[in-house]
Amino acid sequence: MMTVTVIGAGAAGLIAAGTAAREADRVILVEKNDIVGKKLLITGKGRCNITNSADVADMIASYTRNAKFLYSPLYTFTNYDIINLIEEYGVKTKTERGGRVFPMSDNARDVVNALKRYALKDNVALKRATVKSLIIENGAVKGVKTDKGDIYSDSVIVCTGGKSYPKTGSTGDGYKFAKQAGHTIIEPKASLVPIVTEEKWVKELMGLSLRNIRITAYDERGKKVYSDFGEMLFTHFGISGPVVLSMSAYLRDIGKKKYRIEIDLKSALSDEQLTARVLRDFEKYSKKHLINSLDDLLPKALIPVTIRLAGIDAHKEVNSVTREERAALVNVLKHFPLTAKDVRPIEEAIVTAGGVKVSEIDPSTMESKLIGGLYFAGEVIDVDGCTGGYNLQAAFSTGFVAGENAPRK
Repeated sequence: MMTVTVIGAGAAGLIAAGTAAREADRVILVEKNDIVGKKLLITGKGRCNITNSADVADMIASYTRNAKFLYSPLYTFTNYDIINLIEEYGVKTKTERGGRVFPMSDNARDVVNALKRYALKDNVALKRATVKSLIIENGAVKGVKTDKGDIYSDSVIVCTGGKSYPKTGSTGDGYKFAKQAGHTIIEPKASLVPIVTEEKWVKELMGLSLRNIRITAYDERGKKVYSDFGEMLFTHFGISGPVVLSMSAYLRDIGKKKYRIEIDLKSALSDEQLTARVLRDFEKYSKKHLINSLDDLLPKALIPVTIRLAGIDAHKEVNSVTREERAALVNVLKHFPLTAKDVRPIEEAIVTAGGVKVSEIDPSTMESKLIGGLYFAGEVIDVDGCTGGYNLQAAFSTGFVAGENAPRK
């Protein structure tokens, strides 16, 4: 009688359990939380960005770490496979800007309920317990030890998540199990996380949201490491928002090194076009002070900071602003400067970078290369991507592959 144990009833675990149940005689899904899919319920601000509609080849380019490892899982269980599965269980989907796929209802609970229906088949038992360790004998996993007794099985799939959002149960348990089995753990770090800036004046802009900006990051050598277009938000500690969270995944040495950030506040305009626009505004408000002449161009909170960064007297009359000062103003509007010095704690991150070393896992089966019958899926593995549904897709794809292969061991 083939029995599979799945540790963790999140995105990867629910798919792994439901898939394993197709061939296994019995599946035991162990979850320490009172509810399943707890982290899923808060993804996408409670809307659940299920996946992305991009071609698989384009999706792979959106993973910032160990993307090649995901070739086999992503092609085995694609973004359209998860969309079809969700819809088969009663949840219609829609595609929004950037290819982001959401439930039509904008309610993450609908997605969790669909995955529960897929996972909790007649031969799947949901056990509320906390796994303490693996049971390993003669180089193979034989089950798990829990706070409610031992569970023996032919294979074990670890789907415990990373260390982000620990209140949802992602407390790094899977790293402990992997280490017990002899696996290498790449240091877990925050990814898709707000950025802390050196400049303290960001507090003046707290709560200000900017759309249609281009943000670019440069390392200490001046090499461009990231550039994208989108939305961002100023906070009391620095910057956040979709484009900033994605950028954080590329600032690998932040904390040890600083990164120069430039924001193009008027990305739709060339320098020449913006200069002409500023001239028109200056003519319109020629007798006003500079600080009162930029309301057509910038949000009110941003005006004093922009003028200060340009080095111009805010109360200078517009008709006396020099050509050099005007050029300095345009330069700040196109290259608004910030210094990224760190990221917020991993508890505030959307995903965890780092985890079980991918070279020690077979990507075609998700089985450990070190211990027979041991599989890994989801965020516990050292793979992470940008915002836009990519990280959930990695969890679904690796969960499916693990669930498909664990009963065959």
